[in-house]
Amino acid sequence: MAPASIKVKSPNTLAHVVLRTTNLNSMVSFYKVFLGGHSAYENDNSAFITYDEEHHRIAIAAVPGTGPKQRTSSGLEHIAFGYNTLRDLLDSYKQRKEYGIIPMWGVNHGPTVSMYYQDPDGNVLEVQVDCFPTSDAANAWMQGEEFAENPLGVEFEPEDLIKRLDSGESEKSIMKRPRIGPRDLDSIPEIPAPLTTGPWIDVV
Repeated sequence: MAPASIKVKSPNTLAHVVLRTTNLNSMVSFYKVFLGGHSAYENDNSAFITYDEEHHRIAIAAVPGTGPKQRTSSGLEHIAFGYNTLRDLLDSYKQRKEYGIIPMWGVNHGPTVSMYYQDPDGNVLEVQVDCFPTSDAANAWMQGEEFAENPLGVEFEPEDLIKRLDSGESEKSIMKRPRIGPRDLDSIPEIPAPLTTGPWIDVV
């Protein structure tokens, strides 16, 4: 048994996520649009999608024997992607909307302002922007009574945030979470059926 005092060296980055699917073409089209990405390589049973300097961030594979996703199974709950500013987050919302990709939930968690989407297989995706200028500031807030009282967050409508930002209100003001009292995981909204078609379907 290894001594408890030994700390394993941490990785430098989280490199990529791999998804199994029975619906390869639709999933590949969706992720190219959703991430503003492209395939570094793809063939008849897999695709390696990137949107930055990494050779792939999402790999999608049509693995034989794969069945439909079961939402209530243990395992990965969602994948989160970050933006630098609230304006960038809201611009990406408007661009996805043009392709018929609409978030199922907008919530100010406190540390982040986040929107949640579903891919065609029902995997949940979060896009977010940090509400605090540093991780230390976010960690300090999360240790306080407001987060203990409500670790879930406060819902918002993206169009309302766009109007506030366009009116000249500061991002800092918009991202400050209202205090609404106690709340827990029981109040998470029900996840709708996955998005299976839309203008994004024809992207190759």
